[in-house]
Amino acid sequence: MAKSKKLDSLIKALQIMPGVGPRSATRIAYHLLARRRNESLTLANIIEDAMHNIKLCKSCRDYSDDDVCPLCSNVKRQNTGLLCIVETPSDVRAIDNAHAFEGLYFVLHGHLSPIDGIGPEDIGLPILQDKFEKGEIKEIIIATNPTIEGDVTASYIASMARNFDIKVSKIASGVPVGGELDNVDENTLATSLKNRLPY
Repeated sequence: MAKSKKLDSLIKALQIMPGVGPRSATRIAYHLLARRRNESLTLANIIEDAMHNIKLCKSCRDYSDDDVCPLCSNVKRQNTGLLCIVETPSDVRAIDNAHAFEGLYFVLHGHLSPIDGIGPEDIGLPILQDKFEKGEIKEIIIATNPTIEGDVTASYIASMARNFDIKVSKIASGVPVGGELDNVDENTLATSLKNRLPY
């Protein structure tokens, strides 16, 4: 325990970051205090602003400053009739950085997992069904993670889409089984999207 309760609190707070345990948090805290106080205050202000002002896009459920994000507002993307369905907002960024997809996105914020009590409503599937009912979506590309839960979620969504005669495809090989999209390089993602398979 440090001689400062505030330092202890800082070290504990830093541990909410993925992969940051007590030792890493301690190193980061001492580094910030010794060399980066001004930058740390800027970071604190940016984090506070983000937590208060970043919201979910009402259309795709990605993070946005506005009610509808710039991608969903793009008429060219709307007119493609393509919808790529992903598990996390970071997947949108990964796919969009690959510059191989010009349609719209829908973010699930997870996957179906009955054992954990996560059902269709928890991942926005009623909202997705509303999109299907409007008749503007011609093809969905399912880009859930290649895990058991991701595959179950993909099958459920594919079944939903087929009820509306929507073409269903999935991203092609190249994405490792058990991996996550935001860890895959841009070229692999681009190839997977271009060579997508019927689902």
